[in-house]
Amino acid sequence: MLCSLFLALLAFPVCQDASVDSVAVAQAEKQELVGLAWAVVRAGSPLHRGTFGFADREKSRPVDDDTLFRWASISKPLTAIAAMQLVEEDRLDLDRNVREYVPEFPEKPQPINSLQLLAHQGGIVHYTNGPVIRTEVEYEVEHPFEDVILALDTFKESPLVAEPGTKYAYTTHGYILLGAVVQRAGGEPYWKQVKERIAKPLGMQSLRPDYPWTRTSERARGYRRVLGVIVPSTDTDVSWKLPGGGFTSNISDLARFAEGLMGEKLVKPATREKMWTRQPLPERKTSSYGLGFSVGKAHEQRLISHSGSQEATRTLMRLFPDRGTAVVLMSNCEYAILKPIALAMERVLFE
Repeated sequence: MLCSLFLALLAFPVCQDASVDSVAVAQAEKQELVGLAWAVVRAGSPLHRGTFGFADREKSRPVDDDTLFRWASISKPLTAIAAMQLVEEDRLDLDRNVREYVPEFPEKPQPINSLQLLAHQGGIVHYTNGPVIRTEVEYEVEHPFEDVILALDTFKESPLVAEPGTKYAYTTHGYILLGAVVQRAGGEPYWKQVKERIAKPLGMQSLRPDYPWTRTSERARGYRRVLGVIVPSTDTDVSWKLPGGGFTSNISDLARFAEGLMGEKLVKPATREKMWTRQPLPERKTSSYGLGFSVGKAHEQRLISHSGSQEATRTLMRLFPDRGTAVVLMSNCEYAILKPIALAMERVLFE
């Protein structure tokens, strides 16, 4: 009797994994995705991974655990974690004017601090919510935007879209500025800090900037729908926005990041809870965003999440920290809608 019970308990995660895989595949087929990768993190259990379709349809190269997908905006939590680590080391003051760290950023009508940047309340322009003014400069180096300070030239002259601290206005450019603050406060290049502070402690060996001059054969090719036909995406250069949307990795390393966020290798529990708390707005209102993460509920549980949307990719990371569970998804299709896939997988896990 006891032996039979033990075998049943042992088999449950295997059956659950098979069900998770089957619903993910069904959703991928329904959406006609070219490629998809998923992973499930569960406290006390090995990482479970699954893949579907092609990393490169034209070359018949399948998605596998080595396939590199763009993170897009899930890059922002990397920047947020690096910033909060510097806060814990008393090297970054979130309330100080960012110009005290990065004087290359022009003075604006009102000062902006790093806390506001973390919460998307700095009033920095995004892509289409205001004019984006680029500083025209001739650089002496081949790849100037490897330096996040120089990447400020892509938007730093743009007017603010709101008075800092008065409005939630999601912005990739604001996180580029935050990456520059991290570089100056930490005293080392931004990417080196992310590698040393986050990637190495978590064993994320595939995490890297999506620099066009260092791309490898493992990188997924992107796809989009044009007049109902699925065709290859454009292959845009995202090197200029590394802190806000320029990283790439395989599915396992995105899952390792999700697992690390729920552990204690990155920041102290008190710091993590601050990051996972909705930030206040004027008139006693609150945002749905914390410091680097969206904060909400799903399946009657606390949900910490971030998504990514960019040329050649869609990504989603959903953490259920009270259960020690996370679901992460990466697709090379711009038309992928990942939330229904995650919800279907989570129903298997929780219901």
